[in-house]
Amino acid sequence: MSGYAVVDPATGETVQTYPTITDDALAAAVAGANDTFRTWSRRTSVAERAALIARVAELHLERQDALAAIITREMGKPTGDAIGEIQFSAAIYQYYADNATTFLADEPIELMGGEGSAIVRKSPLGVLLGIMPWNFPYYQVARFAGPNLIIGNPVLLKHAPQCPESAAAIEQIYLDAGFPAGAYTNIYASNDQVATIIANPVVQGVSLTGSERAGAAVAEIAGRHLKKVVLELGGCDPFILLSTDDLDAVVQQATFARVDNCGQACNAAKRFIVIDSLYDEFLDKFTASVLATKQGNPTDPDIAIGPLSSLAAADRLSAQVQAAVDGGATIVSAGERSGAFFPPAVLTGMTKSNPSYNEELFGPVAIVHKVSSEDEAIDLANDTPFGLGSYLFTTDPDQAARVADAIQAGMVYVNIVGADSPELPFGGVKRSGSGRELGRWGADEFVNKKLIRVGA
Repeated sequence: MSGYAVVDPATGETVQTYPTITDDALAAAVAGANDTFRTWSRRTSVAERAALIARVAELHLERQDALAAIITREMGKPTGDAIGEIQFSAAIYQYYADNATTFLADEPIELMGGEGSAIVRKSPLGVLLGIMPWNFPYYQVARFAGPNLIIGNPVLLKHAPQCPESAAAIEQIYLDAGFPAGAYTNIYASNDQVATIIANPVVQGVSLTGSERAGAAVAEIAGRHLKKVVLELGGCDPFILLSTDDLDAVVQQATFARVDNCGQACNAAKRFIVIDSLYDEFLDKFTASVLATKQGNPTDPDIAIGPLSSLAAADRLSAQVQAAVDGGATIVSAGERSGAFFPPAVLTGMTKSNPSYNEELFGPVAIVHKVSSEDEAIDLANDTPFGLGSYLFTTDPDQAARVADAIQAGMVYVNIVGADSPELPFGGVKRSGSGRELGRWGADEFVNKKLIRVGA
């Protein structure tokens, strides 16, 4: 039985199911990707492949309404947010189309001695496997597949089981843009089949965005077969407030940082660490703001957040929140859960002994902490197994530099939220993963940095 299905989280209706790929079809897909690498990838230039990615960007924009409707059905993303994701994905594709020639240019090396010359030439590794999550179905694919197809690495893409319709739509875009069969292949693979793909000697690397558990499983298999991995996993990102001239503006940004995408973003702010002199006022205003966030059917243009992605996701979050309350935390909620609709809420009194203290709450539930000093804020921010993103608000530039340097995370945003952009690297440290996507760094993970040394 296939696990691939579109189940509308707003209604619980199973819209359509999709069959898992057969082993024979999977073997053919891997072989076809390798054939494309040996022929098309090696016979086309970076500029030619970049032109095709630019067409992929155009097709995303041309089809944005239909693409948005798909992910609203699949994972409950409000229509306006879905359009925004598609436009951001198009911007990522266009960014790599515009900059690929520069990113992949030969790099000369100044020799310390001897005659002749030396360069580093970036060339493709070969077939790659991408394993993508449900929370940003187009964006996650764009930041992996865009640069790698320009590099010349054919892509096998295993999407989340609840995103089969968007997965097929993306593959069709690549074909319609002019990519040959085998350059980008959508595969509805099972977990067991994923293991066989990673083990296949044709496949040269794996990029996964998902949970810690999935990342550990994939990294273990990849390690046994000496395959490179890029992992973008969970996060429990701190939002540190040490000083401000405009608390209302900070509250507005803090609310967005927690409830955007219904709180289902790995780099969303989840723990709000507030200096004691601002704590009470911030907590009052922030709680009111979070609870006032309008929730409803994702097709309603007046709502800010829709349902969680599935009943299972709501069940997991319910269990975590209940464990937090049972462990001594206090909750203020906007209401009662209804199916996959989880009401926004704020937790306080979260101590280190609480079972949910170090867990990622994937939904519109914020945790607020009080601290008495900058050092205490840093220690609390770093007291997590995760290290993806972080947010810092202060009016003191020297303090901003100190704290940003001390935070153990892959990204620090100072006095700003929602500032992701194609040119900025994305990735984390600790249990949030390894490697980077986006920016020039995203075009530097799966390449052969080949030294060519020429004598006199």
